[in-house]
Amino acid sequence: MRFAINHITAPKLSLEEFFAAATSLGLTEVEIRNDLPDIVNTTDPVAVKAAAAKAGVTIISINALYPFNVWSGDLPKRAVALADYAASSGAKALVMCPLNDGTKVSFDDLVAALKAMKPVLEERGLTGLVEPLGFPISSLRTKKEALKAIEAAGGQGVYKLVHDTFHHHLAGETEFFPESTGLVHISGVVDPAVSVADMLDAHRVLVDGSDRLENIAQIKALEAAGYTGPYSFEPFAAEVHELKDPTSAVKNSIEHINDAI
Repeated sequence: MRFAINHITAPKLSLEEFFAAATSLGLTEVEIRNDLPDIVNTTDPVAVKAAAAKAGVTIISINALYPFNVWSGDLPKRAVALADYAASSGAKALVMCPLNDGTKVSFDDLVAALKAMKPVLEERGLTGLVEPLGFPISSLRTKKEALKAIEAAGGQGVYKLVHDTFHHHLAGETEFFPESTGLVHISGVVDPAVSVADMLDAHRVLVDGSDRLENIAQIKALEAAGYTGPYSFEPFAAEVHELKDPTSAVKNSIEHINDAI
């Protein structure tokens, strides 16, 4: 397995500290963000590229362009700016998340957004990583619908799916699309009291033996189907962000996953 790590796993670490934490875990692939922590709007992309080169890590993606499927207002301008940043920082891809506030977005609008974003990505040599969100209020819940839209937009060579184990579980999705998947996000939910319908980002911790999202089963299915890309840790829970030693916690989770599969 190719493990990677998203900066949200340890948002209190500086960029350099985060890269060092990754390499101490034997990882060479990382994800940076424009929210928690906001590297994009606080750090020059050339400096990011230099820090990554010095640490020997590859920036596999920047999280995230939101809401990518509503191509109006300032979204086109923000999309170009984020793509420019990604290219200048040496990032390989942009994670693209759909509107998640209960507002419906039509399939035609989704396809139109993918068509509009396609040349922005192509001109910069970037991959668009489309990440359906499994929340009941999400405007794009399943990978099946995302893949259908990518095909309708003629974007097979530009776009890949993000298989997020949390969102896969919340959406009740059973299909896997390994050949169309460019990245897997992994996190667990261990709270026994919360129902699946009420699970939120705040419940997402590192994967351990109490996980309720069937991460191990999902990983086994992906591996068996031929997926060879990275599995990137993406826990959103405050208790993970507050850990004094997040590196050891990730190491324990890696060991748990390896032992289980």
